[in-house]
Order: sequence, then C-alpha cells, then structure tokens
Amino acid sequence: MTTAGTPADADLEDTALEQRVVRKVARRLIPFLAVLYFVNYLDRTNIGFAKLTMSDELGMTTTMFGLASGLFFVGYLIFEVPSNLALHRFGARMWIARIMFTWGILAAALAFVPNVASLYVVRILLGVAEAGFFPGVLLYLTFWFPAKYRVRLMGLFLLTLPASSAIGAPLSAAIMQWGDGLFGLSGWRLMYLVEGLPAVLLAFVTWFYLTDKPHQAKWLDDEEREWLVRNMDAEKASAAGEHTTPVWRTLRNPRVIALGIVYFGVTYGLYALSFFLPTIVAGFKETFDTDFTVFETGLIVAVPFVIGGVAMVLWSRHSDRTGERVWHVAAPALLAAVSIPVALYLNSPFAVMAVVSLTAIGVLCAIPVFWYLPTTFLSGVAAAAGIAMINSIGNLSGFGAPYVTGWLTDLTGSAKAGLWVVGVVLLVAAILVVALGRTAAGRFSRADRHPTEAAAAVADPALDRDRATASR
Repeated sequence: MTTAGTPADADLEDTALEQRVVRKVARRLIPFLAVLYFVNYLDRTNIGFAKLTMSDELGMTTTMFGLASGLFFVGYLIFEVPSNLALHRFGARMWIARIMFTWGILAAALAFVPNVASLYVVRILLGVAEAGFFPGVLLYLTFWFPAKYRVRLMGLFLLTLPASSAIGAPLSAAIMQWGDGLFGLSGWRLMYLVEGLPAVLLAFVTWFYLTDKPHQAKWLDDEEREWLVRNMDAEKASAAGEHTTPVWRTLRNPRVIALGIVYFGVTYGLYALSFFLPTIVAGFKETFDTDFTVFETGLIVAVPFVIGGVAMVLWSRHSDRTGERVWHVAAPALLAAVSIPVALYLNSPFAVMAVVSLTAIGVLCAIPVFWYLPTTFLSGVAAAAGIAMINSIGNLSGFGAPYVTGWLTDLTGSAKAGLWVVGVVLLVAAILVVALGRTAAGRFSRADRHPTEAAAAVADPALDRDRATASR
C-alpha cells in the first residue's frame, strides 16, 4: 500500500497536471485554429462549386478550369518556405493575422474577375497571400502539445478538412442558387464575396487572441505554464539533432523530400475530390438520368466528407493509442488508391457515392497521422523549413490533380482516365511511406517517449542501443 508523499503519489499528481494542461491548451487553441482553417480551405476550394455556373459565363473549358484551380499553387509553393520562416521569426499571432487579411481580400476579389485571364492572375495572388498558413499552424501546434498527444489533436484540428467540404459544399451551393442576382452579382460571384470577407474579420481576432509561445500564456496558471515550458523544452532537446542543421541542409534532407512525395500522393487524392466531386455529381444527370439542383448537388457532395471526418477522428485516436504511425498512413492511402478508380465503373449513383466515401475515408485518415512523422526528427527553425518544404512538395498536387484530371477529361471525354491516375499516385504514396518507415528504423516513434527519457537518449545514444538490444 502506498502512502502520501511516495513516488506513486507524485506520478499521479504529475499525470493529473499534464492532462489538465493539455486539455486547457487544446480547448483554447484547437477550436479557434479549426475555424481559421475552415475559412482557409473553403476559400481555396470553392472554385469547384463556382465552376458549375462560372464556366458558361467566362467561357471556360474543363482544362481551363483545371488550370485556374491549380495556378493557386504556383504562388503558394514559391512563398511557402519563406513564409514559414517568417512565422518562426515574427511569431504566429502577427504572421497568421497578416496571411488571413491578405488572403481574405483576394478571395473576395474573385467576385469581380471579368474574364479567365484575370481569374488566373487572382488565383496566383491568392496562393501567394495564403502561403505558409497551413504549415505555420502545424509548426505552431508543436510549440504547445507534447508529441504523444499530437496525432489525436491534429485529427481534431484537421477535422476542418471534411467539415469545410461537408458544410461548405451546401453553403456555397445555397448562396449560388438563392443569391443569384443579389446586388447585381451572379450566384458564383456572390459566393466568392460572402465567403472571402470572414477571413478579413478573423485576421483582427487572431491578432488579439493567439499567444505565440507557452511562456507567454497568461491564461495558464504558474504551475501549468511551468510544466508546459519544461516539457516542451525537453521534447525540443530530444529531437534527433536536425534542429541545429542549417536551413539549406534541412531542405535537402532525403527524409524531408521523401515525406513530401508521400504527401503529394495523399493530397493528390484530396484535391481531385475537392475540385471535381461537384462536377462528377452534376454528371450523374447524363450518366444515370438524374436531375439535381445546385443545392442538392452540394448536399450529396457533403456526404463522403462527413463519413470521412468521423473516420479520421477515430483513426487518429487509434494511432495515438497504439503508437503505430507508418501503417496508419499507408493503409488508408491504399484504401483510397483502390477505391477511387472503381467509382466510375459502377451502375448507380448510390454505389458511386459509397465508393467515393471509401476514398474520402482513406485520404482523410492518412493526413493527420502523416503530419506526426516530420515532427519526430525536426524542431526549431529546421521544423519551420522542413514542414514548409514537405507541404510545398505535397501541394504540387494542388496544381497537378485539377489540371491533369481536367486535361484528361477533355481529351478522353470521360473522368475515368483522370481517376485512374489518382489511384496510381495514391498507391505510390502508400508504398513509399512503408519503405521510408523501414529505413527510418523506429525514428518515427521516438518522440512518443516521455520527454526526459527521450532527452537522455539524445545525450547518451548508448541508451537507445541497449534498449534495442534488450528488445531483440
């Protein structure tokens, strides 16, 4: 029997403090950041719904639409790493507020483009303005949450991805259908205006609400703040040493590049769904003799993302509970790879949407677990550069997926060829992450240890060798 003051009592007290701090920080940051990302992702992908009526007004082909969708990522990719380094230097509060203000202005400006050429230009500028937001938030979360909690909390934050489609699809469709002609604007123009302005307003809220680092958190009491600072500093010290590596070397790190390729494969599937699912559903009219209004199309598009969002939260928790990461990325990527090409060979709209839902589950379940991987060997300024580099390589798919899918659709007269490409790219991602996990030899689980244990292992690598020998 233990008595007061024993080590067991101290452990219980420390555990209770840890859970209290993590819960308080999560409640403070995750919902707010999720709202920001909801608006961010909606403004990035609402062009998929605008296409339903914008194409006729501007005279766009499917290939031109794919180019307009993908050009966003030209400016985005060029400025991604510099933007994340600026966030690391100037702080998340100021830099995220700046990103939101400029992207909101440009997202609303899409309502006034007179032709396809100007649409191209504004989409490029929107990418420049938005560069660094998503990797910046990922970096910001590593300042506040111990590694063993990150995947489940990342899953909650990234629930915004399916939510922005599940809620945003019918919202965009409703504005387009019932707001057509309001203020003299076409429905798609009004949608851009209405959905762009919230980012401008939230920029001011961000400036006053966010806290850059744990030691500045006045909303934690002294004991909670000291515990968080101590543990996050210990985890930073436990990283494998890359945080002392120059930025240019981090950008050339083979693991960083390989993870970027994996992320390219996963997001290729995400963007193919986000940009073209409204078109696929609208195409049911010709294929299956159905007739849906724009709003009904929005409701149907929402279904796979609702199902995928629930699966993503459960899968993230399962990954944290088991401590396994690599197969928690590979298995859902494989599910998406197998399911997406099958969808358009089925003979009913219900069967197509059921299989598309499996694809959404696969893509969405892979993403939050994936973003755990780079944080196991990068921290500090190297994390800022490395995470941005991975996101930049991965988001090349944002250009490739809509453009290649649109081009193949125009070329063949069917979406089947484009979706086969999606399946192949996802399959490559699943194979590569398994291969990378094998060569990393356990590196992807190192940060799951208690921070003091991991820090000791860095100080004395023999501890790792002894533990590995004992496990064999």
